[in-house]
Amino acid sequence: MKLSGAKILLECLREQGVDTVFGYPGGTILNVYDALCDYTETIRHILTSHEQGAAHAADGYARSSGKVGVCFATSGPGATNLVTGIATAHIDSSPVVFITCNVSEELIGKDSFQEVDIVGISMPITKCSYLVRDVDSLADIVREAFAVARGGRPGPVLIDIVRNVTVAEADYTPLPREDHAANGRLGALIRRASHDLRAPEPDSVDIDRLVEMVAQAQRPLVICGGGVVRSRAQDEFKAFVEKIDSPVAITVMGCGGFPGRNPLTTGMIGMHGTQASNLASEQCDLLIAVGCRFSDRVGIRFDCFAQNAKVVQIDIDRSEINKNVQTDHHIVGDAKQVLALLNKKVSKAEHSEWKGQVFSWSTETEYEDVPGTLTPKEVMSAIARILPERTIVSTDVGQHQMWALQHFRFCYPGQLLTSGGFGTMGFGLGAAMGAKAANPEQVVLHVTGDGSFRMNCNELSTVEHYGLPVITCILNNKTLGMVRQWQSLIYDKRHSQTDLYRGPDFIKLAEAYQLGGKRVTTLPELEEALSEALAFGKGYVIDCAIDSDEMVRPMVRAGTQITQFLLD
Repeated sequence: MKLSGAKILLECLREQGVDTVFGYPGGTILNVYDALCDYTETIRHILTSHEQGAAHAADGYARSSGKVGVCFATSGPGATNLVTGIATAHIDSSPVVFITCNVSEELIGKDSFQEVDIVGISMPITKCSYLVRDVDSLADIVREAFAVARGGRPGPVLIDIVRNVTVAEADYTPLPREDHAANGRLGALIRRASHDLRAPEPDSVDIDRLVEMVAQAQRPLVICGGGVVRSRAQDEFKAFVEKIDSPVAITVMGCGGFPGRNPLTTGMIGMHGTQASNLASEQCDLLIAVGCRFSDRVGIRFDCFAQNAKVVQIDIDRSEINKNVQTDHHIVGDAKQVLALLNKKVSKAEHSEWKGQVFSWSTETEYEDVPGTLTPKEVMSAIARILPERTIVSTDVGQHQMWALQHFRFCYPGQLLTSGGFGTMGFGLGAAMGAKAANPEQVVLHVTGDGSFRMNCNELSTVEHYGLPVITCILNNKTLGMVRQWQSLIYDKRHSQTDLYRGPDFIKLAEAYQLGGKRVTTLPELEEALSEALAFGKGYVIDCAIDSDEMVRPMVRAGTQITQFLLD
């Protein structure tokens, strides 16, 4: 049957099982939005307040559900407003398909109104970017884009469609997703794609060598990285570490890949890692990193990281092997598949003496009570106590992010949504909206700071309009807390441009959007507000007053050895 390019696009989204799209319309994408009127029974569109909010919402939808997120935007500033969200998804390996429409073919390259080369801009921060100039190729490009986004190491893909293609007609033949790879033309396109869509098969020799290394180790340590979460390999990972009886350190992106309350958990590793995790990385004789790319927030100083151990890296992306930390052995493959193979071959071990040493070190940070002021641990402990255990938690970036990671005990993949690699302030509220859209039956909590919240608090409008009962908890210290902490410790307390003694009144802002809210200064007030938020049935904002000089502990200064704590 003949369909317009706009309808072909939407039919392809239905083929992929897309049920929710986040976006913001504009001139060049109007044909797509007009066609969307005929698809409202199968595709829900959520109109955000800003394109960046749409990008983060699609990302949060993807991370929390394991599906591919979808985001629409128009050309020019609409497209460039997605860039931060695309980069956020890229560095954290989140599968999102971003669909923009550009000016008509004859206007490309002429500095036309709202024209921009979004394909060129996005190339370094996507797995693949497409400019669609021919309606006959549109369907296969959309199908290929989804295969690329979800295949291998997941990540974002951008499709930019010139406006005339959305009007032009072409023959469209429905093609179920399970038949895509077998289809002649499409299958060839997928096979020719510039990215490895399938996880490489683990080498059996590499598996056997790691089995031998595990058998010889007396002091093993395993790092749970984001790859465990992305591949939903939590069961295989848990079986592996319990079988070899190894302590487990967790990266920011690895939270939820291994139960935070499991007795083998040493807590977070890296710049704000626990004593147990960081010291264990220096004392172990075998360090196995699963789905971990050894970023500078984990490895800190690469040339001496785990210097007393044999280092093994398991990663789906060959380009990450030896990129930061030189390994003694590595296995390229999907974490779920590699761990399943290892579990068949490794022998059960027991390392009581080593565990006794590791767990003699602190696995949690204690904060002193300050009369009249809530401490971060009090806030996080109250939330963990009152909200359901499986609450989905999104965060922005800063001190509140680290406090949430330190004190929550994430228990499943997709429970934590945070910008670990790009460090995007303003990520959390959009991600929370996406998570709630994908998981309507689960409680969704947005933990933020007053600095981060200001960046995208306009999305409270989206929360209200679509009835998304997201609970926002602001740790309000009236400063850019993490930057102030660095200024206090490293810049001789010269607090340049980090004080935020300014509006708005966050509770009045919530009320302006017809949402609930309460400012709290004591633990009983916080507990009451959390209970009220759970029962409120709409978005709710809790403004928690904390001390502006409260710091995240522990802390290792950038570029130093992982055990050289600046704060302990």
